Amino acid sequence: MKVPDIIIAVDGYSSTGKSTFAKLVAKKFSFQYLDSGAMYRGVTLYAQETGLISPENVISDSLRDALETLDLHFGAGGTYIGGRCIEKEIRTMKVSSQVSPIATVPYVREYVDGRLHSFASEGRVVMDGRDIGTSVFPHAQLKIFMTASAQVRAQRRFDELKAKGQEPVFEDVLRNLQERDYIDSHREASPLRRAEDSFELDNSLMSLEDELVWVEGLMRGRFTIYDQG
Repeated sequence: MKVPDIIIAVDGYSSTGKSTFAKLVAKKFSFQYLDSGAMYRGVTLYAQETGLISPENVISDSLRDALETLDLHFGAGGTYIGGRCIEKEIRTMKVSSQVSPIATVPYVREYVDGRLHSFASEGRVVMDGRDIGTSVFPHAQLKIFMTASAQVRAQRRFDELKAKGQEPVFEDVLRNLQERDYIDSHREASPLRRAEDSFELDNSLMSLEDELVWVEGLMRGRFTIYDQG
């Protein structure tokens, strides 16, 4: 399939499978994939490792200056700080527990937005996050808002952590998810909300194959699609 050079914004709640979905869409339609959540997780990991955020989520003002020289980018295998791949570290519960407070800081959001715009300068991208369609790329040609029940999302996150060799407690995962939902939806800077012109995808009972069928039908209904044969 050949689709136009558009920007696809995928937003939604934590653990709805936004990244997995966006990666599949990027692969199917030959788009560049940008993971905004990984950017925030990368900043969080950096702040933790440099002592710029306390266990009580007190963020040092020095983080603002540190971001001016922080080389956070995408590369082969995931997310990098300089030449170091941090993909595994940013997916831990330790980072998850502090990423929402970091993401509420306006200058952090400005830093991440700037990075995403530089990566997307050539167009033909799909990216996922919390405010892509409402703040980062409000003029994206296709906006999708993903949701699922809290129990389903917590189970997905629990299974993901177990598969990575971690020993999570389901109740802790569910509580962390609910706390992130609240913080993300009530933060002052670019809160999580569904864009008025977005299409909702509730994947509580859907497989990945179902999701791809859904998005292909959506794109065929909105854009001129050329089947390559």
